[in-house]
Amino acid sequence: MRAWPILATGFTLLSLTTVAPLVSTVFARDYGVMGQTWPIAEPDLLTTIDLKLKTLEGNGSIERMQRELVAKTEHRVRNPLPVAGISAAQKDRSWMFDPSIVVENDVRDQKGNVIAARGARVNPLALIDMPIDLVFVDGRDADQLEWATKKWESARAKIIFVSGSPFDRMSEYQRRFFFDQHGKLTAHFGITHVPAVVSQKGQLLEVREIVLPAKGAR
Repeated sequence: MRAWPILATGFTLLSLTTVAPLVSTVFARDYGVMGQTWPIAEPDLLTTIDLKLKTLEGNGSIERMQRELVAKTEHRVRNPLPVAGISAAQKDRSWMFDPSIVVENDVRDQKGNVIAARGARVNPLALIDMPIDLVFVDGRDADQLEWATKKWESARAKIIFVSGSPFDRMSEYQRRFFFDQHGKLTAHFGITHVPAVVSQKGQLLEVREIVLPAKGAR
């Protein structure tokens, strides 16, 4: 009597192992090709680029683009974008600026001795003087430029434009001008109006925004 469950179980396993391959065979039939097919074609990217470049070279497009790029680059260098947020001074304003910095890494002399340890606060003016003034002007304003060039000789100041082309004015004034690229200096000192002057006062820097005096008083 107890043999029936064993036989039944054995029969069930036998049936499953026998039927499974048959089912797989039925569902794995080959139905053939349905519809038209085409081979997958992928263009050679390098070949395509090469043909395009040869075409551009042949009709002179590459040379023309190179000339245009050079011209645009030269124009941008000679005519940098004005520093945003800077306007003419409407009232005199001045403040003191501490140029101290926190040293990120040890500073050593030529013999390897540490002269400023990492994390130390160092004032550069305690080590070296700033012998010249920094004079910020709008290079498009003839009055500001005239005032700055008459008041400061080349050896006493760096005249820095916040707008206008310093290159176009160099030959006119026979002196070197600079430009506050991306407004980094004016932002550093907090200058928002020109003309402005940065000069050393002891171990601090004095920053002045100046209203131009009347022409007869200059």
